[in-house]
Amino acid sequence: MTATSLPPNSAPRVRVRANRLVLYTVLVSLTGLFIGPFGWLVLNGLKTSAELAASPVHWLPTDFQWQNFADAFNLIDFLGYARNSLIIALIYATLVTLSSAWVGFGFARLEAPGKKTLFGILIGSMMLPQMITLLPTYLIFAKLGMVDTYWPWVFWGLAAAPYLVFLFRQFFAGLPRELEEAAIVDGCGYGTIFWRIFLPQSWPVLSASFVIAFTWSWGDYIAPQLLLSTDKSTLAVAVMTTYVTSAGTPVANLQAAASVMYVVPILLIFLIAQRGFVAGMSTTGLK
Repeated sequence: MTATSLPPNSAPRVRVRANRLVLYTVLVSLTGLFIGPFGWLVLNGLKTSAELAASPVHWLPTDFQWQNFADAFNLIDFLGYARNSLIIALIYATLVTLSSAWVGFGFARLEAPGKKTLFGILIGSMMLPQMITLLPTYLIFAKLGMVDTYWPWVFWGLAAAPYLVFLFRQFFAGLPRELEEAAIVDGCGYGTIFWRIFLPQSWPVLSASFVIAFTWSWGDYIAPQLLLSTDKSTLAVAVMTTYVTSAGTPVANLQAAASVMYVVPILLIFLIAQRGFVAGMSTTGLK
């Protein structure tokens, strides 16, 4: 073998390393693309109002204004609004996850006339924008005396969510039929089969559904703004409406600092539950 020759198996190794390099480059680029907006939000929270209004754009703050985060926290009842958001999000996420699992189980394992038609209508309802149903929903809750209470989120949670029903239906449809048949032979009803056999098996989808539903409720601005008073409102509404000057002009750097603190709980929840979240999204629909 000459000095310039390569071992017989070196060419595949070179190709593998080149493919990995390309893959890592793409992943790093996509990571930067997704993290970029959050990083820009953090930088805006560390700037002065003059730097935010400057032209051309100041990419980096001249002097990091960490005081903006303290001011954003102290100028409003930040913990009180965060508590309201947490209560609503936990109520909705817990109820909608369980109700969606029950409905998904029914579509996956039970037989009834018109089941496919109902499932098609359910999937089609995912196409409806929230704004179309918000006004009729508000009128219903107003007539029932539920405005300025948390009861709307309880009923929304009990009503299940089409997307989450789809996730559970696909997951339950992939479980072996023998599990269900063995339980029926042992005298179990479908309620027992769901709670004691199928639901414990579905922890990846449960984790994914809970995180998705929690994010929906935590990030919702329109429904709390429409249904709740200022004292019972959520952090999303407070961040968008309370950091203003006496003339009504938004204080952008304080809004950015508050938005960073507003996003952090969602990031922490996702980091804690990411294994179940990724597993739930990747195994849905697999036999």
